[in-house]
Amino acid sequence: MPVYNRIADLQDDMQTWRRDIHKHPELGFEEIRTAQIVAEKLRDWGMEVHEGIGQTGVVGVLKGQGNSTKTIGIRADMDALPMQELTGVPHQSVHEGKMHACGHDGHTAILLGAAKYLSETRNFDGTVNFIFQPAEEGLGGGDAMVKDGLFERFPCDAVYGLHNMPDGPFGTFHIKKGSLMASADVARIHIKAKGGHAAHPQRSIDPIKVGVQLYNAVQTIVSRNVSPIDNVVISITEFHAGTAQNVIPHDAELTASIRTTTPEMRDYVEKRMAEICDGVAATFGVEIDLDYKRIFPCTVNHDTQTDIITRIASELVGPENVNTQAPVRMGSEDFSFMLEACPGAYIFLGSQDQDHQFAVHHPQYDFNDGILGLGASLWAKLVETELPRT
Repeated sequence: MPVYNRIADLQDDMQTWRRDIHKHPELGFEEIRTAQIVAEKLRDWGMEVHEGIGQTGVVGVLKGQGNSTKTIGIRADMDALPMQELTGVPHQSVHEGKMHACGHDGHTAILLGAAKYLSETRNFDGTVNFIFQPAEEGLGGGDAMVKDGLFERFPCDAVYGLHNMPDGPFGTFHIKKGSLMASADVARIHIKAKGGHAAHPQRSIDPIKVGVQLYNAVQTIVSRNVSPIDNVVISITEFHAGTAQNVIPHDAELTASIRTTTPEMRDYVEKRMAEICDGVAATFGVEIDLDYKRIFPCTVNHDTQTDIITRIASELVGPENVNTQAPVRMGSEDFSFMLEACPGAYIFLGSQDQDHQFAVHHPQYDFNDGILGLGASLWAKLVETELPRT
């Protein structure tokens, strides 16, 4: 069996923890209850516990048997999403408009399971830092922990993270070296034109017309400015203008979500967006303000750590169940901030079966508890292999 026997014995506990967290979801930087549960369990298991890192983050420090100075960091995210749950499961969210729709409840339970097992056995020589991160869903909790001195206070030779993958076959692992997930940026575009009466358009400068042209022009970045083999997505997700049927509005606002997979392409898209806004503004005689914000960088796996976690996963489930050429995903992940500060790797764990086929961020998604033991075993095997007792 790929799952450690002792971890298999913890299945009911991990499922109970997971479903309790699922039932009481908390949004980014509001994970008070979740963080308290995590901290209390880590303390009960004899760890040194630090709270309030990056606002609501928790780090548990566990030392093995021996005098090795080697360290490993393992991270799980804790926050939920601001959306209404429609699963109908007994452990459905009790909070309106809040839902664990991405599996962070499961990631937390997996890391807790590994922490309990390792605290009982301590069959390693070195130090493990169990990192429970807040606010992954767009708020940059990973960045907040790094800026709060995460790796200065808890040095790590390497750091690792895991995410469930509902579109991956159950029990398979997916990873690649280099860029694994896209950066996430947002562009807010404000068009300042000239409003007026709808019956006299010649006396106005219509910002909706400008916005439509801008929408089309922005799409040419992907279709005509970058190579077809580059991974770039630009989605206009908001277009706001007007308040009355007989008034040409004075201004309009558009919002774009931008995803790229290399720093160079990220720089280029930002530059090109600014050039297009300036050009459209000059063409139509309006003022266009572009507010371009970089949210998350690309998630870039380091070669050495990718090789390590790939080997561990292959030993656990067999190399035939480990995809080492996973396609780049255009979603983003703020574990990227940790990978910029420390060598490490991020891996996906397939969780799809006939009862779990909804994608993350879907109102009917629920984490597949069947992978809890496998995820915890991956972390346990990583620690015992990379921090061996001599």
